This record gives sequence, C-alpha cells and structure tokens, in this order.
Amino acid sequence: MTDSQPAESYNPWTVVNVVFEHLADVGLHPVLGVTGHPGEPAAELLRCLGIRPDPQGDQRLAEETETRLAELRQAYLEEP
Repeated sequence: MTDSQPAESYNPWTVVNVVFEHLADVGLHPVLGVTGHPGEPAAELLRCLGIRPDPQGDQRLAEETETRLAELRQAYLEEP
C-alpha cells in the first residue's frame, strides 16, 4: 500500500466465512466463539491474516452505543 492508496477494510464475516469454507473443504472442522460471542475471535483471525477488522456492522458496538445513549438520555433528560 502506498500513501496515495486508502487502507482497505473488509467485513470480518466475509473473510472468516471464506477461511472456514476452505478449512472445511480440506476436511477440517473449524469452530469459532465456542465460549461466547464470535466477533472478537473472528477479528483476531483477521489480524493474524494481516487484515484490519472493520468495526462497521459490529452488532456489539451498536448495542454498546444504544446502551450509552440510553444512559445519557436518562441522565440529562430524566427519561426512564
């Protein structure tokens, strides 16, 4: 990548899906997120592949944002 080229980002689930399909095609049975939300293990897989995960579309971030906004509304507007 040169300075004139913007950094590319990818939907983490698209890349994870491609990797998992490849592993399944060669007879392996990959498992991701057995102990909880698979988002962070998927992001770590991408980082190991040299890909910067794109937080856009991450449901956890959307939920955290909604929770924080609800807290702010309650604090400032005294809404339940």
